[in-house]
Amino acid sequence: MKYVILVGDGMGDYPIAELGGKTPLEAASTPHMDWIADNGELGLASTIPLGCEKGSDTANLSLLGYDPKKTLTRRGPLEAASLGVRLSETDVAFRCNLVTLAKQNGILSMDDYSAGHIGTDDARDIIEDLGRALGDETFRFYPGMSYRHLMVWPDGVAEVATTPPHDITGQPVGPYLDRMRSQGVLLQLMDRARAMLNDHPINRKRVKAGLKPASHIWFWGQGRAPHLEAFETKTGLKGAIISAVDLLRGIGVYAGFKIIMVPGATGYFDTDYEAKGAYALSALKDVDLVYVHVEAPDEAGHAGMLDKKISTIEAFDAMVVGKVLEGIKGFGEYRVMAVTDHYTPITLRTHTTEPVPFAIYGTGISASADNTGGFSEKNAGAQGVFVADGYKLMERLIRSSK
Repeated sequence: MKYVILVGDGMGDYPIAELGGKTPLEAASTPHMDWIADNGELGLASTIPLGCEKGSDTANLSLLGYDPKKTLTRRGPLEAASLGVRLSETDVAFRCNLVTLAKQNGILSMDDYSAGHIGTDDARDIIEDLGRALGDETFRFYPGMSYRHLMVWPDGVAEVATTPPHDITGQPVGPYLDRMRSQGVLLQLMDRARAMLNDHPINRKRVKAGLKPASHIWFWGQGRAPHLEAFETKTGLKGAIISAVDLLRGIGVYAGFKIIMVPGATGYFDTDYEAKGAYALSALKDVDLVYVHVEAPDEAGHAGMLDKKISTIEAFDAMVVGKVLEGIKGFGEYRVMAVTDHYTPITLRTHTTEPVPFAIYGTGISASADNTGGFSEKNAGAQGVFVADGYKLMERLIRSSK
């Protein structure tokens, strides 16, 4: 049996008046996800347990079959694993965003959590310069992709009240910086970085071109190295993961997945959707289960871009889901699951905790009774199928037909 899990990050949403009361999933043309839903099992799963942070780390650990209440350490150490950074037992890894802070009505605010989705090459130069200027035996900087980077604090403190920058777009940052006062050394480091970035050549170039500068760094998502049981030990299946996001690849490293790098995969709207589908099918020749993650709908949700959210959902359906559905027929027995990890509502521009729709089609899967409404939040909720512990969805996929 071969398995493919297709994750459209942040696809879940609320009804929107501009769409006549439909959600983006309902408004988008998604014939392939609809076909899986109408011909397989459709339901809801709760991927973010009560008390856990409403992040992609929590939700994707759930989808991969790990109980976040037992395994979650926040995303910093997971991204460290993706970058090949080994953490000691006492190291604390922080996510380090390049962000744009700007004054709005005279108050310093989070203008852009991604510094205008700065390109990876420019961002790497900035982070490497910061590392040379500010890094030492106390703090170490590591470049990632686009705006997403890493800072490791050896023998550091994880108990700091940090805030995801994408949660506070357009808001004054003062209150969130005040929450970090217990570790003023981090604020000092952020301020030293600001002074350096203010006149950095890449920022001068970006401003001249009408682009947003990487004016500040922002620490969040800190934690120590997790301990995950190998996926193959848990399930008897060899797994592979395809994602442009360090967080997902880091979970894969700790879980013993094969990490597949896809040329053209960016984690943004311009990602090569078709290549992800093609690489997933190729990977099935060597492994039993492939987990394909597409970040773009989540980015659209955080940016509040309705048209982009719909178009990225449609691209995911056409070029990832459709390609996999067609190609997987050559493998004999198989199961495919389409799912989103969490909601990222356009109106809120951050993650929420509602149960997410999932649809499973394939060998041994019985269709939900009288379901012809396609893949959507509302229709999934109407089926009466609910997985209260989201991490048990993996078991449902690989062990049973219902």
